[in-house]
Amino acid sequence: MALGVDGVRIGTWTSPDAVTGCTVVLPPAGTLGAVAVRGAAPGTREAAALGPDGHVEVCHGVVLSGSSAYGLAVADGVMGWLEEQGRGYPVGPSALVPIVGAAIVLDAGVQRPDQRPGPDAGRHCCEHASDEDPPEGGVGVGTGCTVAKVGGLEHAWRSGQGLAVRRAGGVTVGALVANNALGEVVADDGGWLCRARIGADEPRYPEVNQVRPTRADDAGAASPAGPTGNTVIGCLVTDAILTKQAAHRVADLAHSGIARALRPAHTKHDGDALFCLATGRVEATADLVAHLAAEAVEEAARRGPLAAVGAHGLPGLADPAR
Repeated sequence: MALGVDGVRIGTWTSPDAVTGCTVVLPPAGTLGAVAVRGAAPGTREAAALGPDGHVEVCHGVVLSGSSAYGLAVADGVMGWLEEQGRGYPVGPSALVPIVGAAIVLDAGVQRPDQRPGPDAGRHCCEHASDEDPPEGGVGVGTGCTVAKVGGLEHAWRSGQGLAVRRAGGVTVGALVANNALGEVVADDGGWLCRARIGADEPRYPEVNQVRPTRADDAGAASPAGPTGNTVIGCLVTDAILTKQAAHRVADLAHSGIARALRPAHTKHDGDALFCLATGRVEATADLVAHLAAEAVEEAARRGPLAAVGAHGLPGLADPAR
């Protein structure tokens, strides 16, 4: 079962030159959805509708994509496919509007229009979605991810998408996380798993601002390493029965896993966003689900970099020579 939850299907698309990609999570019919954003520079779709005050409860799919805001177009293809399957929010006597949440990371696809994922990539993910776990590392949304950029991108590491599943009290929570963070990766024993490739004593962001602001950055627009340039995004799935408010609480508290795995986390240069999909089959408290979710996110945030091999001039922790 994909991410340990029955009925969940996942599809991926990687660009021909492997510079960007996308991953789509398709839950079973009737799944409740929510999202929580903690980063200061997010790029999302349906975040208001799936937020704690949004009227919409059912979510029909979640898109995680590279290529910054261009990648949000992947959701158009997912919507079209879902409509053809008869899945969506009913409007009027016959219309359907699928609710597809989306979040993006900024990668090299921004500079390669011919490589960007769009509606066709979203449809590809749906048509090839599987109930088996997708690969980890530099595939799908993880294709263009990098991590440990606190000393500058030239000193970073390749990263990717990672998966993790936690179970307790009869409930299951799975996490799929794309780690494109500014911060360095902390191991589960508190030591360093992945640091910027500069001297251990050299200053790092935020002690020394390696992310140079520009006039556009000051105005809130994109800068070379600014909004959405560094982001952890992901999707949680659980078989728990949750209300909309409880699902949002789970997604929000699951961000604790990001903070445990990365240092620093949730900076103004990160657009961290987590979706929560609850299939509603097992009675469970929100606190238990949130606890499991935070642990799953923490592990998945580490597994992406651990599974990544070097490419495009940056090394990977999974390189054979290491």
